[in-house]
Amino acid sequence: MILEEIQKSHRHLTASEVYDLVRERLPNISLGTVYRNLEVLSDLGLIRRLDLGDTKRRYDFTTEKHYHIRCVKCGRVEDIDIENLDSLCPKGDGDRGWRIIDHNLEVLGICPECNHNANSNKQNKEETHV
Repeated sequence: MILEEIQKSHRHLTASEVYDLVRERLPNISLGTVYRNLEVLSDLGLIRRLDLGDTKRRYDFTTEKHYHIRCVKCGRVEDIDIENLDSLCPKGDGDRGWRIIDHNLEVLGICPECNHNANSNKQNKEETHV
């Protein structure tokens, strides 16, 4: 059920959000059980664990390598399409002994809703000062 909820949500859910969804179907499930199973599913490659710059670990239904954009105001996370980024990442740094095994990129921004709310608040403030 945990895997089903992540796959059908098409969002980047936190463990607490997964817990809330699964608890609707299994009222007696514990948060600890959800956490353990999320880690197992991630280790098996069935979901992808996201450790982004915020404090909340998220889980992604898309396991292929891709990138994310995170709203710095509300924390919303979405996929972002960036082409040819792999060609920019070093294959290794033989001079210093490093072997690159993976890379992560997080793009930060303000989501459409937060941007709209900020613009609405700004406009309201301007109207009250006139």
